[in-house]
Amino acid sequence: MKIKVFAVAVLLSCLPGLPSWAQSKFLTRTGSITFFSATPIEDIQAVNQQVGAAVDVASGQVAFTVPMKSFKFPKSLMQEHFNENYVESEKYPKATFSGKLVNWTAASLTPAGSQAVQVEGDLTIHGVTKRVRVPGTLEKQGNRLVVKSKFAVAPADYNIEIPLLVRNQIAKSVDVTVNLACEPTP
Repeated sequence: MKIKVFAVAVLLSCLPGLPSWAQSKFLTRTGSITFFSATPIEDIQAVNQQVGAAVDVASGQVAFTVPMKSFKFPKSLMQEHFNENYVESEKYPKATFSGKLVNWTAASLTPAGSQAVQVEGDLTIHGVTKRVRVPGTLEKQGNRLVVKSKFAVAPADYNIEIPLLVRNQIAKSVDVTVNLACEPTP
């Protein structure tokens, strides 16, 4: 009987279209998000490497949380202005996203190569939640799941006020880049 069960398991793992790995839930606490905005005065760039994220490839669910004070800028004054004047990190300590991969089934993830995806969900920044749909990629690398995305965010959409003195010299949108290397959950 044990041999039959083993044979059926081996046969099922070889069927085309089925993932060859059973793990469906992946997590990270050290994901990276960067943002960049080109301006006539000075480019603005920051990196946050304390992004927590969860991806369930079986259900297509994706979620992440970003501690706003963890963004690091090349200049401490930029960081201070970002936290105190723009995103008000004391009042709004984190940004979050909760959504789902669009038109997704677990069999969609192939073990070889990067795969283009769309994710749709609720992005909350500065206490404001907006429904967004953004492009990305998923890639299986060994036992890890690598998630990448690049999209634009308009601070005005999230009630982030730019002081009048510099408003015309700051870009209307910010390029956001997400890089997550997620490990399988135990």
